[in-house]
Amino acid sequence: MSAPRDFGEFDYVIVGGGTAGCVLANRLSADPEVSVLLLEAGGKDNWIWIHIPVGYLFCIGNPRTDWCYRTEPEAGLNGRSVLYARGRVLGGCSSINAMLYLRGQARDYNEWAALTADPRWAWESVLPVFKGSEDHWRGGDTQHGAGGEWRVEQQRLRWDILDRFAQAAQQAGVSGTQDFNGGDNNGVGQFEVNQRRGVRWNTSKAFLRPVLGRPTLKIVTHALIDKVTLRDRQAQGVAFALAGVDYVVRARIETVLTAGAIGSPAILQRSGIGPAALLQSRGVAVNHALPGVGSNLQDHLQLRMIYQVQGIKTLNQQANSLWGKAMMGLEYAFFRRGPLTMAPSQLGLFTRSQAHFATPDLEYHVQPLSLDKFGEPLHNFPAFTASVCNLRPASRGYVHIRDAAPASAPAIAPCYLSHEDDRQTAVRALRLTRRIVAQPALAPYFPQEYLPGIGADSDAALLQAAGDIGTTIFHPVGTCAMGRPDDPQAVTDTELRVRGIAKLRVIDASIMPTITSGNTNSPTLMIAERGAALLRAARRPG
Repeated sequence: MSAPRDFGEFDYVIVGGGTAGCVLANRLSADPEVSVLLLEAGGKDNWIWIHIPVGYLFCIGNPRTDWCYRTEPEAGLNGRSVLYARGRVLGGCSSINAMLYLRGQARDYNEWAALTADPRWAWESVLPVFKGSEDHWRGGDTQHGAGGEWRVEQQRLRWDILDRFAQAAQQAGVSGTQDFNGGDNNGVGQFEVNQRRGVRWNTSKAFLRPVLGRPTLKIVTHALIDKVTLRDRQAQGVAFALAGVDYVVRARIETVLTAGAIGSPAILQRSGIGPAALLQSRGVAVNHALPGVGSNLQDHLQLRMIYQVQGIKTLNQQANSLWGKAMMGLEYAFFRRGPLTMAPSQLGLFTRSQAHFATPDLEYHVQPLSLDKFGEPLHNFPAFTASVCNLRPASRGYVHIRDAAPASAPAIAPCYLSHEDDRQTAVRALRLTRRIVAQPALAPYFPQEYLPGIGADSDAALLQAAGDIGTTIFHPVGTCAMGRPDDPQAVTDTELRVRGIAKLRVIDASIMPTITSGNTNSPTLMIAERGAALLRAARRPG
């Protein structure tokens, strides 16, 4: 085997061109005195279906834009394995995700601060970071920013069936809300989206494209990362393959992993950083035993309940009609409005599964459509879907490499519903959905439960149903969690440095010690902003 070729030396080597990598590449390359290399395993984000919002239907499950991972067979899902989409393109998951702008709750970040003993991660400290990136359609105020790169807009369509569901939720005791991002996301209302005038606004557009001309920044796509190169427990750079050729690149200042909650722990494990027994069983020499690498995987499991309706329009009828499809295309082409601007979910609802909880622990994504599973055609009858997820799962899973080959997909086991608390929450969530749908606002449309079906009524039957209909909502976090110095499972410290390895950081969703109470993309962007500031401060103390 020939020696790898030398790709040169840069001040910073960033591994992963997803949400966090795009932000870091922008912020670090703004310094004219440094050089930055961004390595992305996928391609450029120049495919039309990345940018038309409804194109997520063609991006998820497509190897052009998605790693197309699958989970291990899950006992909690009655032995099923499910698609585990991860972005494989510049912009990462922001190029294929739901586009929903959600920060989570103030309690999430206050919990991080408590778990890590670092107040810099508390809500009052991270709120200005969120605002600094934001360009909100209402302009700046105490909760939102204006003029930043991350565009937030209202959705450009409405559905009567969703308005009726919102009314039903309020009849069931859920208040209405105009803003899910003020620190307490309780209520029912329309989701805001990361779009600009009806077009997806991903982090590549927001943070990379404006700075492509900088001499301080080099971007390389289709670079498959093998491992971090080490010497005396200090990161030297990374080894990667490009067009069938092996290369090594050196980092003068720091190497930064931004490959996400699946990619970053896998790269660390291939580098010999991780649980010693796991590495040895996979034929990888142990360079630094760090037991938490790949553990603590958390994700939101969504339970998809489908209701057939009568006498009201849903997308099912329109999408199954040639005339309906033509009108959708024309409406988008001329006005950038209508169903082609749709995020996967339009109506959101946050509420409590138990009255004594201080903040919501359930999130609903409600859609004016239905289908048996992702990637299949919409049903030929009018229906809506109400998906509910447990925002704070107690179950914990893992990401483990299967071997030392960088092209091998890791074993991903979220271990859904493995904790009794999660099983009880799932049963309560399904019962709550039924209670909402039974309210007077929806009665004129005669909703009939199609999935899981009214036969599932006892707690045991509902838990079985949860395993049958549950699937990921694509929010993996926590596999390189930050923590206190005395936490044996912590992988990174509160400055996102890998414990025991100099000149190496992880800056992405994997550092979350606990999952946020909502979609995870914008919290990841905040982490990247904070990480960029930490890197700049380390280079220029004071």
